[in-house]
Amino acid sequence: MISPLEELLTALGRLPGIGRRSAERIAFFLLAKPEESRQLGTAISTLHERVHTCNRCGNFAADELCPICHDGKRDRATVCVVARPWEIQSVERTGEFRGTYHVLGGLVSPSAGVGPDNLAMDALVRRVQEDGIQEVVLALEPNMEGDLTGMHMARKLRPTGVRVTQIAQGVPVGRDLESADEVTLARALRGRVQL
Repeated sequence: MISPLEELLTALGRLPGIGRRSAERIAFFLLAKPEESRQLGTAISTLHERVHTCNRCGNFAADELCPICHDGKRDRATVCVVARPWEIQSVERTGEFRGTYHVLGGLVSPSAGVGPDNLAMDALVRRVQEDGIQEVVLALEPNMEGDLTGMHMARKLRPTGVRVTQIAQGVPVGRDLESADEVTLARALRGRVQL
């Protein structure tokens, strides 16, 4: 195979969810469409110059503040905590949350050498103290690292008096109870709501 093409296939194959066949389809499309190829190249090469982290919440932003922090219609008294910026879009797609966000930058993971001091927990505590935040909603992964991070976060926030809640976790829609594991089912029972 032609060396520059193989180089592109290798680079595309490093992207999440892109296998060899998908990389080939993308590469051949780009070869057939020079204008789209140039536009994609420009977008990629200037990405890090044009996108950075929001000064307030840690989300991706093109300006000093991300669009959510800039939006005056958002509920500033409620903050949803996520581990990574791209998780904000998952919450936003539900249409249920109208507050703002705070990105920790990962999860506490002793095995990976990530402790609470490696995350943006102190920045959240400052936001709570300075901005009059009344509720912090933890939307962290339902696993050991997410639980550990939530415990550390709750401990750091306790002295501020802010209400700390956690999203309910449970059985996915369309699944039967028989296939749900015990931990998931227990969390679903704890997160139950009144009808």
